[in-house]
Amino acid sequence: MRTRTKGIQLDGNGERTVDKQYRGQRIFERLGAVSQDEAEAWLRQRQAAIDAQRELDLRQGHEQLFRAAAGKYLLELKAAQDVRTLGTISGHVLLLNEWIGDEPLGQVCNDSFTRFKADRLAGRRADGSTKVDGKPVRPVSPATVNRSLEVARTVLNRAARVWRTNGKPWLGAAPLIEMLDESGGRKPRPMSWADQAELMRHLPGHLQRMVTFAVNTGARDENVCGLRWSWEVPVPEAGRSVFVVPASEFKSKRAHVLILNDVAWRIVEEQRGKHADFVFVYRRERVVHLRKPPAMKYHRVGTMNNTAFQRAREAAGLDGVRVHDFRHTFGQRLRDAGVAEEDRALLLGHSTGEMTQLYATATVARLVEAANRVQETRDRTTLLRVVNG
Repeated sequence: MRTRTKGIQLDGNGERTVDKQYRGQRIFERLGAVSQDEAEAWLRQRQAAIDAQRELDLRQGHEQLFRAAAGKYLLELKAAQDVRTLGTISGHVLLLNEWIGDEPLGQVCNDSFTRFKADRLAGRRADGSTKVDGKPVRPVSPATVNRSLEVARTVLNRAARVWRTNGKPWLGAAPLIEMLDESGGRKPRPMSWADQAELMRHLPGHLQRMVTFAVNTGARDENVCGLRWSWEVPVPEAGRSVFVVPASEFKSKRAHVLILNDVAWRIVEEQRGKHADFVFVYRRERVVHLRKPPAMKYHRVGTMNNTAFQRAREAAGLDGVRVHDFRHTFGQRLRDAGVAEEDRALLLGHSTGEMTQLYATATVARLVEAANRVQETRDRTTLLRVVNG
C-alpha cells in the first residue's frame, strides 16, 4: 500500500519498503517495521548522498576535492599492482586528508599545508587532539612530514600534467609545496664496536642476526626484513651468492646487487631452511608444551625498529642509534678500512654502474674482499677509544 510519500510502500505486516527512482538511480531498501517518519528520514538521507555524489561528479577538474584526486592516484597505483608502494602511500593519503582532504584542488597552495606541518611536528591531530584511543600522538621528524608532502606533490603534479576532463587538465599548474629543512634533525650515528657489542647483549637472537647482517652489508631495514631467497644468485667462483634486490624494492628504484662478506654469508647459511620465501624470519618459541606438535611457524619480521629493538637500545644506553644507522656504520667502517670510494658506492648501492659489471666474478670477488675489510677496523676503533680516553 502506498503511503503519503511516493516511493514508500507499507505491506500487510506493517513493514515499509522504499522503491523510488531519483535522479536516474533506483533507491530500493526493505526497512522493516519502522515508522513513516523514520522511512522518510532514511529516504531523505539517501537522496542527499546521491545529490552530494552528483555534485562531486559534475565538478570541473580544479573543483575536485583533494581527497578525490588522492583517491584517483591510489586507484592508479592499485592498477599498477605496486602493492608495497600502495600501502605506504595510502598511509600518507589518510593523514593528508585529515587536514586538506576537503579543499578543492584549485585552492590548494603552499599555505594549505602550514597547519599540517605544525601539527605533525607537535604531535597533534587535525582536530587539535593529542591522543588517539587514550594514547598520545607522537611528534614526527621533518623527514617524515616531507614524505607526506612528496605524496601531495605527486597528486598535484598528476592533476596538472596527466588527468583531463573534457580535454582540459585538472590544474593549470601544480602549486609549489615547500619541504621542511631536514638538516636540523638527528645526524647519522655510526656505532663503535663497543656500542655494537653492548646492543647485541640486549637483543633477541633473531634481531642479533639481522643487525649483524645490516652492519656487514649496509642493507636498509626494508631490504633486510624483505630479503627473499628468490633474489639469490649463486656465484660459484666466489664461493658464495649475491642477492639482487629488484628496482621496485630498492630506494633509488634501481636494482642493487647486495654483496655478502664472510660474516653476512655465514648468517645467510644459518637461515636456510627456515622459510620458503624470506631469509630473516621469527617465531615465538614455546615455553610450555615443548613436545607438542606442530612447532610454531616462522613469519616475516615487519621491521627491525620494533619494541624489542627499542628496549634493547634503551638498555644499552644507545637511544640515539636508529636502525638506519646500521647502514651508516657499514659505510663508516668501509672508509676507516681505506676502501676506495668507487667500491664503497657499489657496496652501498650509490653507484649507477652497469649491472652486468656487478655480476662479473672478478668484481664480486673484489667487493667481497672490500666488505671483509670492515672487520679490520675492530682493533683500530678500540685503540682510538683508549687513546682518546
